[in-house]
Amino acid sequence: MTSPLTNPVVQERWSPRLWGTLLVLCAAMFLDALDVSMVGVALPSIATDLELSTSTLQWIVSGYILGYGGLLLLGGRAADLLGRRRVFLIALAVFALASLFGGLVDSGPLLIASRFIKGLSAAFTAPAGLSIITTTFKEGPQRNRALAIYTTCAATGFSMGLVLSGLLTEVSWRLTMLLPAPIALIALVAGLKLIPRSSREDSGKGYDIPGAITGTASMLLLVFTVVKAPEAGWASARTLLSFLAIAVLLTAFVSIERRSSHPLIRLGVLRAGSQIRANLGAAFFFGSYIGFQFLVTQYMQSLLGWSALQTALAFLPAGALVALSSTKIGSVVDRFGTPRVIAVGFSLMVVAYGLFLRIDLTPSYAAVILPSMLLLGAACALVFPSLNIQATNGVQDHEQGMVSGLLNTSIQVGGAIFLAVVTAVITAGGSEGGSPQEVLDSFRPGLVVVTVIAAAGLLITLTGLRTRRGAGHHKTVLVAKSVPDSEPERVAVGD
Repeated sequence: MTSPLTNPVVQERWSPRLWGTLLVLCAAMFLDALDVSMVGVALPSIATDLELSTSTLQWIVSGYILGYGGLLLLGGRAADLLGRRRVFLIALAVFALASLFGGLVDSGPLLIASRFIKGLSAAFTAPAGLSIITTTFKEGPQRNRALAIYTTCAATGFSMGLVLSGLLTEVSWRLTMLLPAPIALIALVAGLKLIPRSSREDSGKGYDIPGAITGTASMLLLVFTVVKAPEAGWASARTLLSFLAIAVLLTAFVSIERRSSHPLIRLGVLRAGSQIRANLGAAFFFGSYIGFQFLVTQYMQSLLGWSALQTALAFLPAGALVALSSTKIGSVVDRFGTPRVIAVGFSLMVVAYGLFLRIDLTPSYAAVILPSMLLLGAACALVFPSLNIQATNGVQDHEQGMVSGLLNTSIQVGGAIFLAVVTAVITAGGSEGGSPQEVLDSFRPGLVVVTVIAAAGLLITLTGLRTRRGAGHHKTVLVAKSVPDSEPERVAVGD
């Protein structure tokens, strides 16, 4: 009997169970974003309480990124092979336990270990959750609406995390670590009842163990190298040798994937221009934003003397705008297509960053900061869900976990790389310990770099618009052939 959640007939109204499934998946995405933003504000209190050095403190953030970014490819393919529901629920349980553990430990290394485990579990929940959505909601308006709501939860979680962390840290930094645990447990119980069971890809020919080893090792080493490069030096022997080892591992990985009957990543999926643009766009989008957030947080707290809560409230308009527009973005994508929507979003992002370059030591909130945040919120509302839609449209169900893992890997690796670049640019200014004006002057090149990264994302998106104009009809036919029973015009919307 066909499950109402997977019925191929397009339903105008979603059943309560369908809404429940989406809410459980949104809760996991919300937790991932909430956890990342809460930790950043709590770091000074953690350093004081546990007597941690700056280099050790960095790994509370980097440990999460290492586990998340390094294992996403494996997590996405595991969801396809082992069952999306099973992978999602197990990883969510691990996330809850790691949150509880992280709030109770009394040493830096144990806290870092808990953060790595949380990143590892998120590397499985993120692609599994996204692929459950894309295989549950039929491609087109239904899926676009679901993905708009889903991705909005990430922005909402990030914004709320900033505010909650400012409030909770006033009591104890441990509350910021413990808060995700009960939310994850509630989502886990609901998920056991609501998430439909998914079929597994036939694994009779075996798993791609060599591909999993080389792919995971290359991503782990890449993230680790990028995070450590500003400290070790980009031209240091250790950094250069690490990049050489990454190149060797990636070469081996590609060679293995070309011969494997059950590859971790089917390389043919990367021949589609829409996939390449979606993954590159995701890397440049998140890389520019995380670099901007890092700079602005330092600017507001170190130079302006704002509290953690005041800084969080300054970012709140962007998150609020994303949350308020969540139900509308799906219909916007249906009407205009992802390339146009992404291009408009990147354009707004470039303008927002450019406007913020006008900051000084006595900024006008109404004239500079607020307009920048509102433009940035509009950009995030347009770009993030559209990238998810573009990456997953035209892909068969048994590969949804794979492309979801690939997209999330692009987001995390892009964030790590571009944040390291922005940090290196600021450090090169050599203004640490200088006057406030000298520190501000060292921030400006970083803001320019952030703006250039967003502009590069815009240029990548514009190539898709040119391609679509020149060969739109031919492109639609090719995509439709790769997705049985799909309507050409509906598949083309996401491209």
